[in-house]
Amino acid sequence: MSSNEGEPRFSLPVRVYYDDTDVGGTVYYANFLRFMERARTEWLRSLDFELDALRLREGLLFVVRHAEIAYLRPAVFNDLLTVTVDLRAGGKASMDFVQEIRRTADTTLCCRGRIKVACIDEKTLRPTRLPERLLAEIVDVC
Repeated sequence: MSSNEGEPRFSLPVRVYYDDTDVGGTVYYANFLRFMERARTEWLRSLDFELDALRLREGLLFVVRHAEIAYLRPAVFNDLLTVTVDLRAGGKASMDFVQEIRRTADTTLCCRGRIKVACIDEKTLRPTRLPERLLAEIVDVC
């Protein structure tokens, strides 16, 4: 994670595989969302939070509540992409992210998204508080 102002908090390299592309040879639009999801999962892992452990031990799940995506430039088979995660706001039961996907070779911005993730109880599927330890981590970021 970065602490320099203006730099993303977390980044993940992702290679575009053949199965990520559509018939035209570019990354299928929904796969950009998958890449963003993967980066948020790895961001949590970097903070020592495993999604399966949160579900098993605390009965917590994370769900996307809102997604706003701008597709700006295509990515193609074998491109190496950099997917960033920048937490912009954290509440008691939610987190707001800005994420970008850039072609690593030339830093071309391919996709940008604003994603709101809610923490819910596994049994009731209702919003619930983020774990205290995670809240403590994100307070420093926001």
